[in-house]
Amino acid sequence: IEKMYDIFDNLGFVGGKLLEPAMGVGNFFGMLPKRFQKDTKLYGVELDTISARIAARLYPEANVYRCGYEETSFRDNSFDAAIGNIPFGDYSVHDKKYDRHGFLIHDYFFAKTIDQVKPGGVIAFITSKGTLDKKNSSVRKYIAERADLLGAIRLPNTAFKENAGAEVTSDILILQKRAEPQAVKEEVSGLHLGRDENNVSYNQ
Repeated sequence: IEKMYDIFDNLGFVGGKLLEPAMGVGNFFGMLPKRFQKDTKLYGVELDTISARIAARLYPEANVYRCGYEETSFRDNSFDAAIGNIPFGDYSVHDKKYDRHGFLIHDYFFAKTIDQVKPGGVIAFITSKGTLDKKNSSVRKYIAERADLLGAIRLPNTAFKENAGAEVTSDILILQKRAEPQAVKEEVSGLHLGRDENNVSYNQ
């Protein structure tokens, strides 16, 4: 989390409206650097009511919404940045604005958040490696049409073992929203898979 905020710092974020769309009990809010605290307004969304209640008690200055992300009614282009560890899995959520795309939940969080942040706004999400490594590139193309991939960091599969008991390969993706969607070229960064010398397939 500290390193993700360092990335924000390096990209010029000094404060503003910050969204965490799957906040749990609010670890990202709790580790907001002091240099950002004065000028940052926190907005968090959490489906689990117990976790949301804990977050609201821990961070009374934050706006905590106890609902699914698909139930929120934030205006598009209203946040300066978004950060978090988003849910992932082989299931979808119902949101009529995005249903036609058939997004899995982690892909949905990217699509909706890109709409929620302002042009030029930065998104830093931890997600499963499925976002970058799935064979079908349609979600990556959707994202690339709307945001620039500034960087991707693959974490070791033990990154969450100590505090979550999980061994899963995860990525940190850093995106910056474009002013307008635009067609992407086939050679755009992050769009396609490749194979290494061991014949293992993953994102180029």
